[in-house]
Amino acid sequence: MAEAATIEGMRPTYGDVERALLGRWPETKLEPSLDRIRSLTRLLGDPQASYPVIHLTGTNGKTSTSRMIDELLRAIGLRTGRFTSPHLESMTERICIDGAPLTQDLFIDAFADIAAFAQIVDDSSEHPLSFFEMLVGMAFAAFADSPVDVAIVEVGMGGSWDATNIADGQVAVVTPIGVDHARYLGDQPEIIAVEKAGIIKAGSHVVIAEQEQAVQDVLIQRANEVGAAISHEGTDFSVLSRVQALGGQMIELQGISGRYAEIFLPLYGAHQAHNAAYALAAVESFIGGTELDADLVREAFANVTSPGRLEVVRTSPTIVLDAAHNPHGATASIEAVQEAFNFSPLIGVVGVMADKDIEEMLRIFEPVMARIVCTQNSSDRSMPAAELAELAEDIFGEDRVHLTSRLDDALELAIGMAESAEGYEEALGSGGVLVTGSVVTVGEARVLLGHER
Repeated sequence: MAEAATIEGMRPTYGDVERALLGRWPETKLEPSLDRIRSLTRLLGDPQASYPVIHLTGTNGKTSTSRMIDELLRAIGLRTGRFTSPHLESMTERICIDGAPLTQDLFIDAFADIAAFAQIVDDSSEHPLSFFEMLVGMAFAAFADSPVDVAIVEVGMGGSWDATNIADGQVAVVTPIGVDHARYLGDQPEIIAVEKAGIIKAGSHVVIAEQEQAVQDVLIQRANEVGAAISHEGTDFSVLSRVQALGGQMIELQGISGRYAEIFLPLYGAHQAHNAAYALAAVESFIGGTELDADLVREAFANVTSPGRLEVVRTSPTIVLDAAHNPHGATASIEAVQEAFNFSPLIGVVGVMADKDIEEMLRIFEPVMARIVCTQNSSDRSMPAAELAELAEDIFGEDRVHLTSRLDDALELAIGMAESAEGYEEALGSGGVLVTGSVVTVGEARVLLGHER
């Protein structure tokens, strides 16, 4: 194992580290305890306590909001660490310093720095540290070694029992909460909210996106119990206006402390404008409620990227990647595609995880996708393409459903249909492809199409 090689003084390769991490409990295997990660960070000297933390939870929008917070903090001169999940193409994406993922060499170093301590925890625990717990430990240690001025930390799943929750966020951000990971977190938003509210800590400031009333009540109750200050979307901060622009949108935001106009956001969709509002409110809260310099805000948002989130990776025909993996995300994706593009026809390439609300996602896609190519990704959790196609036929009808289990073949098929615009001769040349359904599907498509980006 790579751990053993590290302890004996042999430097592992990046492939060794990947295999060692993937050989641990997967992210979807949960045991509700913070004991193992606390034991690890205690051996490491509690690195997560050496810098302030902005902690994010919610059902959708966490990664995009994290990236926006990162840009804003760096624009005002702070050195940042950012931990997000899952990754699209490489594990290194999960741990960023000053906006850039760790290089493979630095990722190896981060692993080597904690490997011996992880072995101690493994040997003394009923269950070994999981894949996700190891990455959290690596990130917290790397941020302390850097050192960073502030860490932006996205939960992996839930909140209270998430390994990241050993860090006490000075600011907590709760993006919109819906139903996802139902088998782990519950099938009602207000039940899920109880778990996610666990990141709100005593004396912190919590930024709350617009929520269903039952969810809002849970979050407010938690904030009041621990004495956290609250900023609500729609009351304390908001999106004042947004209009489509070439390559994105122009927005005006009301922050907690100031009003910021003429902001170009190079991302599509109303949901991204709201993510920008959460990010702005979080940074204003972090610096003590002070208004930010408007020019720095504009510069920061103009530099934002969010790979795999309504990302255009090819033109002629246009191919858009979006990692929507639940009904809430699917709705945002379809609304944004309709608003930002004029595809006729729109061909969907869809690969999903078997534990998601697949039928509801298909119902959301059906009115907009002229045809759907059902495929699958390389994950063991992926629904077989044939099963997905069977579900899709009940919603789309047999004549609109195509099946190919290989993602590369699915992309080729969809591109051909978009180019020929078969059945849509009056719109020849305006077809587009939307690849969606899973972060893994989008990440693998991104690799396949990488030579064209």
